[in-house]
Amino acid sequence: MKILIAPDKFKDSLSAIEVCNALTRGLKKNNPSINVLSCPMADGGDGSLKTLNHYLNLKPQELKVNDPLFNTIKSTYYLSQNTAYIEMSLASGLVLLDEEDRNCMFTSSFGTGELINDAIKKGATNINLYLGGSATNDGGIGIASALGFKFYDVSNNLLSPIGENLILIDRIDMSEVQFNFQELKVKVVTDVNNLLYGKNGAAYIYGAQKGASLIEIESLDKGLINLESKLIEHGFKSIAKIPGAGAAGGAAGGAVAFLKAKLVSGIEEFIEITQLESLIRDSDLVITGEGKLDSQTQKGKVVSGVCNLSKKYNKPIIAVCGDSDMGIYKSLGLKKVYNILDKANSISNSFKKADKYLTDIGKDILNSL
Repeated sequence: MKILIAPDKFKDSLSAIEVCNALTRGLKKNNPSINVLSCPMADGGDGSLKTLNHYLNLKPQELKVNDPLFNTIKSTYYLSQNTAYIEMSLASGLVLLDEEDRNCMFTSSFGTGELINDAIKKGATNINLYLGGSATNDGGIGIASALGFKFYDVSNNLLSPIGENLILIDRIDMSEVQFNFQELKVKVVTDVNNLLYGKNGAAYIYGAQKGASLIEIESLDKGLINLESKLIEHGFKSIAKIPGAGAAGGAAGGAVAFLKAKLVSGIEEFIEITQLESLIRDSDLVITGEGKLDSQTQKGKVVSGVCNLSKKYNKPIIAVCGDSDMGIYKSLGLKKVYNILDKANSISNSFKKADKYLTDIGKDILNSL
């Protein structure tokens, strides 16, 4: 029997590679000769570059940039020949801020723009930007500001590129933009398909988890509406109705407008990089997983992508996770779901000892075959 393991990371606990290793140990515990193949996955969210580096020979580039609150930090992106791989969470991520400092009214994606700026100056003509885990809701004006765009209010005051100021934008100045983005290929890899604004937009769906109150969320949403209006006034492409434009607080839409970027599905990108389809076709059993199976799982995430391909080739598929919502496995076509919380005595314990519990689950899966 050939078993394929193709999971996402378990957020705040284990990387996708570590998940693969733990399950493999369990599967091989009582049958060392069993054929197990690991294929760690990602979908464009935070942690994508760690998984990508498992497959590609990427060279790290370290530099000092501004974090979401304009404090200086060390960050990293990766180069491979003329292609830069940049993860937004490494410069503008929620994990970079203490809980009490998280509020996307006052945060900026400026640091991510500094990474892009550095990559272009070092000769990159292809920019692959992975959006996920951002602390921002600035419509990408932070990224744009680091690349020379300037934003002014009606009194001609220069605005700081933060979420709170989106609603104040009256004029966009491009006179100091250093690069011709028509000559560059910018690809934005995302794991969500939210629109820029509205009830399914960046602010209403993700603002609360980034620290904004309901009143602030309403203001941020109006700010994104204003950004769209001013973009059109200044000859930029309309981004309001592009699926995925609301990713990373509207940074995806901003990248389309300012950087002429193309939005791509993260899971589709990783399916191609890993050659997952052929691996599934040649397997007898597929195991996937993520930290939690819930309603978001079906919206462009790793588990849904792996399940869809498994169904295409009529392969039985099992999921492992920290926790799962009741009934979700049926819609995904899963044969069975194994939850770490069924073994752990607390949520805290499930995070701390996830490696051990996944090894135990690996043994359970083998015993059930």
